[in-house]
Amino acid sequence: MNQAQTQARLVEDAFKDMLSADDFKSAFRNHPAGVSVVTADPGDGPVGLTATSVISVSANPPLLVFSLSAFSSAAPALARAETVVVHLLGVEQLEVAKVFATSGIDRFADRSSWSRLPTGEPILAHTPTWLRGRVVNRMSAGDSTVMAVQVLQAQVPGPDITSEPLVYHNRTWHSLSPQSARN
Repeated sequence: MNQAQTQARLVEDAFKDMLSADDFKSAFRNHPAGVSVVTADPGDGPVGLTATSVISVSANPPLLVFSLSAFSSAAPALARAETVVVHLLGVEQLEVAKVFATSGIDRFADRSSWSRLPTGEPILAHTPTWLRGRVVNRMSAGDSTVMAVQVLQAQVPGPDITSEPLVYHNRTWHSLSPQSARN
């Protein structure tokens, strides 16, 4: 057996007991996640997608991460982007989440639903919370790319503006309300 065959056998052995993709998805189906839309313009027009993988990583420096599925039509362009805008959605933006989760459509066709920041990134209208950042790292992870973003600018609503967050759980959109709080 040559070195390449030995290496291939080691990789095969390492993954033979791997959990199936369907079982992995089923496990996470019962783990709720906040809903965001990530937008960018890598130079050939605006792109965006709905993401439930956005998490904060560090406050100093302010960093967040999200993953891009290789199966998303927007993934190649977003993976090339130097900067992105992450829109944290409330229940009022359910239709926005649905549009950016739909394949095969022009997600930016409605020119009244978005504009550009002075720095060029597409920004969604009526989204009270967004974070603009510079991509500082990309990591291949299975059939996805994990993007690390240093946040440079944010729009955060004032304390008098409240919104119920949009959450995705078990293939369904939900909102969190004061009534859902448990002490």
